[in-house]
Amino acid sequence: MTIPTTMTAIDPEQAGGPEVLKAVTRPVPVAGPGEVLIRVAAAGVNRPDVLQRLGLYPMPPGAPSIPGLEVSGEIVTGSGRWQPGDKVCALIAGGGYAEYAVAPAGQCLPVPEGVSLVDAAGLPETYFTVWSNLFQRGAAAAGETALVHGGTSGIGVTAILLSKALGLQVIVTAGSAAKCAAALALGADHAIDYKAQDFVAEVARITGGKGVEVVLDMVGGDYIPRNIASLADEGRHVSIALQRGPKVEVNFGDVMRKRLHLSGSMLRSRPVAFKAAVAAELERVAWPLFADGQLHAVTDKVYPLAEAADAHRRMEAGDHVGKILLTMTS
Repeated sequence: MTIPTTMTAIDPEQAGGPEVLKAVTRPVPVAGPGEVLIRVAAAGVNRPDVLQRLGLYPMPPGAPSIPGLEVSGEIVTGSGRWQPGDKVCALIAGGGYAEYAVAPAGQCLPVPEGVSLVDAAGLPETYFTVWSNLFQRGAAAAGETALVHGGTSGIGVTAILLSKALGLQVIVTAGSAAKCAAALALGADHAIDYKAQDFVAEVARITGGKGVEVVLDMVGGDYIPRNIASLADEGRHVSIALQRGPKVEVNFGDVMRKRLHLSGSMLRSRPVAFKAAVAAELERVAWPLFADGQLHAVTDKVYPLAEAADAHRRMEAGDHVGKILLTMTS
């Protein structure tokens, strides 16, 4: 394949509002040892991209300034199992909002059966995150009940689908009756409108006072003590984002009394070897579930790269259900 020397990308020169997301020309990146070069078909839009645009999410050392943490496309320069022409989706440390992107070979996955190349761009970030946090760190298992906040976000949708496919009951929170209905349609067992209901009381009612075995939390702040109140004995709490802030007062008497496990992680800064191990587990356990329809991509809206600003506005408005994507074709 002929590889050009330059490409179109979104690479803001300064922090700011969505208007800073303008198309520019940048050099095509070069794959290093153990890496592949992907001709990007589509890129996922994630909340960390918004925080990076605002100057609130420092990039890991060596990461591209171009935003974008997941892509799908065609291998141009291969490595390991991947050959030119292979169709893949990949988790990357940055650089997705561009016509070409570099990915560690171990962080690539084949496009699942039944998923389009464009829709596959919305899989890596949420599947890596949910698998490594809800199922590895949170040890969620069949027969248990999970509480997931942000039920119609990309993370929430993936948590619903994976939980149901693997035999869990799942309770989600969402910010409107319409979003609750969307979560239920995706397979959630219960959906709580957090603007109209007290989710702690609702979880207690749903579980007969027992509480849930695991909480996947992206809210932080004052949600953390409420999550603790919603956990069953020996429950696990996993934090993956802090939309309401990192500081909170917690009564550790409750933690001790219930013998709880409190944990958290950030995926972007984890080493390649860790992410490659997650990719291998996903390919073995989750990817076959796309073929029989237990899992499927949930895409909210697709924008051309030149309209990245509008994609960020939709993300910030919070009206989406599933993933927002950017395509490299108009």
